[in-house]
Amino acid sequence: MPISPGGGASLRFLASILEARAVVEIGTGTGVSGLWLLRGMRGDGVLTTVDIEAEHQRLARQSFTEAGIATQRARTISGSALEVLPRLTDGHYDLVFCDGDKREYSAYLAEAMRLLRPGGVVAFDNALWHDRVADPAQRDDETVAIRELGRAVAAHDGLLSVLLPVGDGLLCAKKVWSPEDED
Repeated sequence: MPISPGGGASLRFLASILEARAVVEIGTGTGVSGLWLLRGMRGDGVLTTVDIEAEHQRLARQSFTEAGIATQRARTISGSALEVLPRLTDGHYDLVFCDGDKREYSAYLAEAMRLLRPGGVVAFDNALWHDRVADPAQRDDETVAIRELGRAVAAHDGLLSVLLPVGDGLLCAKKVWSPEDED
């Protein structure tokens, strides 16, 4: 399920105000969210998009080409996000967009904190999860994981967060500091 137009426009806006030069996307899909991100990024910006499904990335590359995006602006990496992200450069990224396995969202947050530069933003799609997150009776693994992510982001001293009620919810958090900043 691709990101909603409201969620996509929010991603484009975030990439634009950050003047994003380097963005990581977890969950390539068919390239819909990647196109929104690329359209908000600087002209010399590079999107690194990670997906476990090689077919998703093939379709995304096709979408990028059809939209006139230069091939050097989108780097696709096939593999599990939690295996790929540790190989990416610390403090190098302006924006990390997470739309992968919901049960791994907390682990994506930890990786994003390492990957983001100070002032960078992490964004999580499906933060309302079909209105299930607000219903305490909903206890499936994905709902519980997203609920726990929301608590973790809200409690994190190094993040300034907002839950945007667009699409299925977009949880955004700005990295205001990291433990390394105090050294």
